[in-house]
Amino acid sequence: MTLEAIRYSRGSLQILDQLLLPQQSHYEAVGSVRQAWEAIRAMKVRGAPAIALVGCLSLAVELQTGAGGPGLAALVAFVRDKLSFLVTARPTAVNMARAARDLADAAAREAEREGATEEAVRERYRDLELCEHWEEWPRGGTVLGKPWSIHTRPYNQGARLTAFELVYEQIPATLIADSMVAAAMAHRGVSAVIVGADRVVANGDTANKVGTYQLAIVAKHHGIPFYVAAPTSSCDLRLETGKEIIIEERQSQELTDVNGVRIAAPGIGVWNPAFDVTPHDLITGGIITELGVFAPEELRAALTTTISSRDGTQMDPR
Repeated sequence: MTLEAIRYSRGSLQILDQLLLPQQSHYEAVGSVRQAWEAIRAMKVRGAPAIALVGCLSLAVELQTGAGGPGLAALVAFVRDKLSFLVTARPTAVNMARAARDLADAAAREAEREGATEEAVRERYRDLELCEHWEEWPRGGTVLGKPWSIHTRPYNQGARLTAFELVYEQIPATLIADSMVAAAMAHRGVSAVIVGADRVVANGDTANKVGTYQLAIVAKHHGIPFYVAAPTSSCDLRLETGKEIIIEERQSQELTDVNGVRIAAPGIGVWNPAFDVTPHDLITGGIITELGVFAPEELRAALTTTISSRDGTQMDPR
């Protein structure tokens, strides 16, 4: 049976608790923005597109109950504040921040329409969330899949590569667990290294889970192509370089404690960044998106040209 990462119907949101996999397949109800924030922060939900979708849908659930207001101005402020709060759960991933800006702006525009009502604003938010996000979410999970994603908006397409995509893009690769990469590159003849990304900025610098930078260095040392796989929704052309990316820092107890029991010696301080930044010059293979594979220095122009040509509009770099 195929597991659904997210289950949603109007007024009801459930997430598959990824912390319990693979031993348990447990769905947790999310009935508020606060619950969504806590689930995202605890990493029960993972992956930049999934984070954005769960966050935005949680607000849709709250709005369905009549939350926000009274009055149009108060409702718009409520929507904007709740979305801004959701961004703080995992600030490095760009998808949630972009969705928050778009949906908050849409709510504000709806409130300014002649004859606007609170219910119209609520409906506009829910309609946008369903049309732009949920309907494009593949029910079986997130894949960067050519067959289904190439003709849809790239808002919530994931960055999981399958063997199909590697063959389609003619990328030679030996698939291994990322924790084995360094040793395998030295001793087993890996043909390519491919990692995901939570944010790719204009010059091709990439933020991904901590340890990615080291793998990129090792790959370059051994002359092995290093690829980054990310949907265009994770490409943030507003930022010029990786120095501008906000890096999420998590609690020290994640490294010093196991199941609530401290295993580190007393007095030891811990810095626990969840991500690091891989400079673009270490991405020697290219950046894989649902629109094609681009060299880091080609990314900005390629995305702007390709998306503008496909949609007939200018790409919004947000």
